[in-house]
Amino acid sequence: MGTHGHPTTSFADRREGLEARVAVLLEALPYIRDFAGHTIVVKYGGAAMVTPELKASFARDIALLKLVGMNPVVVHGGGPDISRYSDLLGLEVRFVDGLRVTDAPTMELAKMVLVGKINKEIVAQLHVAGVPAVGLAGDDGNLIRASKQTPNGKDIGFVGRVEAINPTVLQRLADFVPVVASVGVDGTGQSFNLNADTVAGSLAGALKARKVLFLTDVEGLYRDPADPSSLISECTLLELEEMIAQGIITGGMLPKLAGVRDALAHGVEAAQIVDGRVPHSVLMELFTEAGIGTKITA
Repeated sequence: MGTHGHPTTSFADRREGLEARVAVLLEALPYIRDFAGHTIVVKYGGAAMVTPELKASFARDIALLKLVGMNPVVVHGGGPDISRYSDLLGLEVRFVDGLRVTDAPTMELAKMVLVGKINKEIVAQLHVAGVPAVGLAGDDGNLIRASKQTPNGKDIGFVGRVEAINPTVLQRLADFVPVVASVGVDGTGQSFNLNADTVAGSLAGALKARKVLFLTDVEGLYRDPADPSSLISECTLLELEEMIAQGIITGGMLPKLAGVRDALAHGVEAAQIVDGRVPHSVLMELFTEAGIGTKITA
């Protein structure tokens, strides 16, 4: 029940404000009904993981999805934190073809930061937002089976590729929001550092998710990266492949698009590149007519 003591505000003004709120809820209603019971995988990263305000806004978004009957699954990396702790501990930070060179000490550190620090912080934020969450890595319930990756024949240590996803543990945790760290394991128990975008795409496919969202530090994909007005609101995978071939899409967006490709190939309805710098970007994408970012379909 709302409070009624606003002598300085006229009833007409108050009613107008309330009607605007009700209109927002009514706009969201068909989307809530449509997505209820479906799995939504969200790759969490970039600026959205940095400021306390954006962290809290993200946690509230995910809590709302869970509370209105969806099954959100959060996947995260943590490259900047791994680099920061590497510097503090005097470990060399080196990249080959955009992949972190991961020797044994760096792998140990990556696991400590991803699983022991970042994962638990996200779980705690979700609890504050009002939903039960549980943190997992690839070795929990044999969730992510990985193997060593050697890009162009180069040995860059314990950097892995996703070989298989075993979603059983996530299906058994239906009452919780699973928060998955991008660490995989092979048949011998060796851990591998994985690209979180790739993990999100693979998980979305294995869980037969309705949608996968990739939070990034850009508004979406552009036809001309130099022209902010060339934002693409929707495109197909084929159009995307053409833009990659033409060199329009490069750099850090490529691993995301590998995740997109994997998800769509395994029956996920749509993938969305969303600006994580915008508070409540997850809700804006899922629950509004316009949506935000770039939607990619098969």
